[in-house]
Amino acid sequence: MFASRARGWMTSLGLALAITLLAPNVSNSGVLSENDFRKVEDIKPLFQNLMADLVQTSKRPDISSGDADCIKSTIRELLQISEELSSYEYLITIEKEMTDFGDNNPMRDIVKFAVEKSNTILASERKRLAQLSDQCARSPLSFGKNQQALQFIDTTTNILNSIQVRL
Repeated sequence: MFASRARGWMTSLGLALAITLLAPNVSNSGVLSENDFRKVEDIKPLFQNLMADLVQTSKRPDISSGDADCIKSTIRELLQISEELSSYEYLITIEKEMTDFGDNNPMRDIVKFAVEKSNTILASERKRLAQLSDQCARSPLSFGKNQQALQFIDTTTNILNSIQVRL
């Protein structure tokens, strides 16, 4: 049950990020460059690989209960991020119905808002994961997995920041 729920939320985060920041119409309307599009597109497989690794590791019969608990907590934190970011999907569904704006493209402000809010969420969740990392420092396996989750958040934040400065 835990694994299927995690897979569902993995898909949600990937879709939310993809829809929010990768919608082809956004790229075609000039809000995001093709390079931005590719960078953000790389977020989804990073998240999917991380979640798959965490779920597989949590199921290993040879890990301690402390490690398993810490890894499951990391998964829960990532699922929380997924849930919070998915709320920005609506912003892009509006965009799909709006196309040719010329030089005065209001979608720029909408995408900028979505990026800013996504970065705010990521910063908040990074703090929570860092606290979890401190709690799991005695369990080497889960500590390493938590560090991978922090690295994912940092990578995602860096990608969004590189886009945000041009909006």
